[in-house]
Amino acid sequence: MIFKFYGPPGTGKTYRLINRAKAYVRKGVSTHKIGYFAFTRKAAKEARERMPFDEKQLPYFQTLHAFSYHTLRLSEENIMQPYHYEELGKLLNIKVNYVDKFNKEETHYLTNDNPYFQMIGRAINRDITIREEFDRNEHDKKYIKWETLKHIHDNFLEYKRTAKLQDFNDIINNVLDKVPKFDVVFIDEAQDLSPLQWKLYDKLKENSKDIYLAGDDDQAIFTWAGADVERFINESAKEKVLRYSKRISKAVQDQSSVVVNRILGQRKIKDYFPKTNEGQSFHISDLGQIDLSKGKWLILSRTKSNMLKIMEQLKKKNLYYDSNKGKGHKVRVYSAKKFYDLWKSGKTLEEKNIKDVKEFTGNVSWDRTISWYDAFVNVDVNEKNYIRQMLERGERLDEKARIWVSTIHAIKGGEQDNVILSLEQGDKIQKAIKKSIDKQDEEHRVWYVGTTRAKHNLYKLKAKIKRKGYQL
Repeated sequence: MIFKFYGPPGTGKTYRLINRAKAYVRKGVSTHKIGYFAFTRKAAKEARERMPFDEKQLPYFQTLHAFSYHTLRLSEENIMQPYHYEELGKLLNIKVNYVDKFNKEETHYLTNDNPYFQMIGRAINRDITIREEFDRNEHDKKYIKWETLKHIHDNFLEYKRTAKLQDFNDIINNVLDKVPKFDVVFIDEAQDLSPLQWKLYDKLKENSKDIYLAGDDDQAIFTWAGADVERFINESAKEKVLRYSKRISKAVQDQSSVVVNRILGQRKIKDYFPKTNEGQSFHISDLGQIDLSKGKWLILSRTKSNMLKIMEQLKKKNLYYDSNKGKGHKVRVYSAKKFYDLWKSGKTLEEKNIKDVKEFTGNVSWDRTISWYDAFVNVDVNEKNYIRQMLERGERLDEKARIWVSTIHAIKGGEQDNVILSLEQGDKIQKAIKKSIDKQDEEHRVWYVGTTRAKHNLYKLKAKIKRKGYQL
């Protein structure tokens, strides 16, 4: 039997799946006969933690890629690693950065900044040839040429063959005839599965008595990378729409409805009820219009370049923030400052701590009458001012920051009481969405995800140039 849950934001899709998994265990189903497949490692970990069993009893609570990897009994030596891609890039005289510092915990869709390798990855995820991917004409013709793409693709295949390596897409194809039997399979965030992953789903469906899909087509924001949201919508199943959001205020729901109702293509109509609190939603022109010195905040950007500008603004305002890149201040400087203060108070430091401090003081004699600020001559004065100002404001730099900055794609699944949504789009995005209704629909879904990260209050930060902003 196939079941499908449509869950708008905050309606508890994952909670519902976990409860069903627990119910199967109560009926006598072995945890080794339950497959629970999440879209990211973080989501898989959270699912395991919600089950009343240790990790060894939940061998199939993981991502589909991890499932394929472990089922094939592979090791890291068998898999293309970031340095392999970078090495191949050097051999082909192209730049490849295969680790995205802004999306450390996210899906395999966010791992590569080279347009040629991104295109090769999309073709594999869509289960089509590289020529078919090229002929979709979704790429920037200024930067992608067929002859170069074919050359890189052919060398990529040869590199893997010679080195006897697989990439994470290869292992999904290779596991298809080795999928074990399950009593029940759960797949969360199913709207983000690619055609390649749907092939694995079809095999899991063959080998399972029951299967549960959970997702929200309105939150399908990875179609640019090959995700097939229409397959999720059209998959035949006993359907249930979860209608009560435990996250969204009335004001946020009103704003998200404006966005999602702009989708012109295929979608599942889903009316849901927000929380009883009203919340607020209004425009701002500058971060200075909001008191960010207290409370918890999530600041979202459509692009990484705009996110970096926002981070610069926060630093100029001496606000303590965090991101997937790390903390806004230099952690090693702050750590050395604490050791120096301990020394000033009469404590004896270990040799490694002394070495840490000397990196910033230089190899000079220390003076207990001199503050860390004056002693750290090898630190930029702006960095010292930033740390000092935050400490004077009472910020606890050893704890998580109250302000988190992220792109919309990297925060999917996150939430916060107060969300600042920067409406800046950027020229490339605005150019891309003119190509098709599908591209426009995907962009609306991105902004739907952005608005629905807010639990109570949504602040819409206007673009500096109106024509470069999303109209909300």
